[in-house]
Amino acid sequence: MSTINDSTNPVTPDLCQLVYISRITSTGLSSPSTLNDISETAVERNQIDNITGILCYGNGYFLQCVEGSEQALTNLKNRLLVDDRHKELKILDFSEITKRRFAGWSLRSIALERWMTKEPELKKLMPFKPYEWDSNEWQKFLDILQGYYEEQTRTGNVDTPPVKYSTLGVTLSKVVGQHQAFFLIQTILGLMIVATLLWLLL
Repeated sequence: MSTINDSTNPVTPDLCQLVYISRITSTGLSSPSTLNDISETAVERNQIDNITGILCYGNGYFLQCVEGSEQALTNLKNRLLVDDRHKELKILDFSEITKRRFAGWSLRSIALERWMTKEPELKKLMPFKPYEWDSNEWQKFLDILQGYYEEQTRTGNVDTPPVKYSTLGVTLSKVVGQHQAFFLIQTILGLMIVATLLWLLL
């Protein structure tokens, strides 16, 4: 992993990339508008700072890739470190790049979408748990996203970022979807216990 400017691994101020992952906190999860708030604030701030990038959310995890000057990204990183809506921020990359890969977006925010589970390469990275990925899989993930949205741009079939999502709604829908059989069994057992208690009391 590249590091912020030091004597052994300098980062030029021309153009850099910052990639990190983090986990949502109970504070972030408790507000249904967390994703929207992050997107709206970031879009406005990023336009001023000439930062472009993409923010992904799923299963309680964030993955963000942003591009800009070293100073602008360092300032952003410092703000992220004190943001109580996420925790355990892990920097995957902070390095010099030759060109922007998400130049058209001050920030595109996405949550896990259905097409991702149908994309063969992305399907290998599901469920979305970036802390468990191999060291280079975040690069593969971003390459696939970049290719998908470049194709959308080419065909003129582009949604307007930022996409609006409820953090709580997205998280709960994933949990219920994965465990609805468990919930169904627990509900049936619960009803049987209640029925048995009522029968004994009567």
